[in-house]
Amino acid sequence: MAEPSSSTSPFRRLSSSDADMSFAERAFSAAGAAVVSAIIVNPLDVAKVCTDICCYPSYIYGGRYGSGCSPDCSRYRGTFDVFYKVIKQEGYARLWRGTNASLVLAVPTVGIYLPCYDIFRNWMENITSLHKPELTPYVPLLAGSAARTLACLACSPIELARTRMQAFKSSQTGSKLPGMWTTLLGVLSPGRSNTYLEKMQGYRVLWMGAGAQLARDVPFSAICWSTLEPTRRRLLGMVEDGNAFHVLGANFLAGYVAGSLAAAATCPLDVAKTRRQIENDPEKMLMTTTRNTLLQVWRNEGAKGFFTGVGPRVARAGPSVGIVISFYEVVKYFLHRGHADS
Repeated sequence: MAEPSSSTSPFRRLSSSDADMSFAERAFSAAGAAVVSAIIVNPLDVAKVCTDICCYPSYIYGGRYGSGCSPDCSRYRGTFDVFYKVIKQEGYARLWRGTNASLVLAVPTVGIYLPCYDIFRNWMENITSLHKPELTPYVPLLAGSAARTLACLACSPIELARTRMQAFKSSQTGSKLPGMWTTLLGVLSPGRSNTYLEKMQGYRVLWMGAGAQLARDVPFSAICWSTLEPTRRRLLGMVEDGNAFHVLGANFLAGYVAGSLAAAATCPLDVAKTRRQIENDPEKMLMTTTRNTLLQVWRNEGAKGFFTGVGPRVARAGPSVGIVISFYEVVKYFLHRGHADS
């Protein structure tokens, strides 16, 4: 890919002057960003999932079907109420439940997503700037959607395991909760009858909820990058000679704003995805669609149900996107400087 011309503006060079970087270098930067973000925001992700499933029937807890609420649980009243009840009932460690699956998910997902976005964006911008300049502002939307689709399909089984691990609640105090591989094996073999494997057509069930995830993540990505890219370029364009601190600050602020807006806009689709993935009735797993799940939420909870857990979602998505993007761009900044110095 050609090196950006000398006429490229300062903020353009600061935000994406990475044409000489390899995919491996981009993936390394993205993986580090994913690890940092997963550890920091996992408690907010647990709060989001707990809010989604509270008192929702037919999920499995401790090997049996039924409502997940204990008599003293009632419905959660916000993020801090989730934290209080989870810590009181299951301990502090529960807030990091599923972190290992989050890491296993985040590293390949972000490692595919961000490098592919960069490559798609640079390629599309080179084409549109030469032939259709009026289409250049829409490049982040298209590049983000394409990159997210690839990442979601590749990592959907791990996302399924992570969501179920975060939703799982043991029925016996002190009993050991299942790990990621045990969770995935439990999805493939629900423990009722081997005939269910035929009904679920083998490993197809590992992509249960992938449609809902794509329906959520592709619009999320489109909204996020359409907001993030012009915002960070404008922020970076306000400085003459940018350094690592400017890159960090501009990308974190742009990512925080873009992630929060995208999370709020796609909240109903996230509710549908989460509830489909933690459904433990084998027949319902195959027969239920995203549309049916949304209709069920509408009938049972009204319009308010579509925004169940919107607070934890926005609280998680804003810093998560900000951390991932800023860390990723700072590592790229130093790697790019290394290329320039050499």
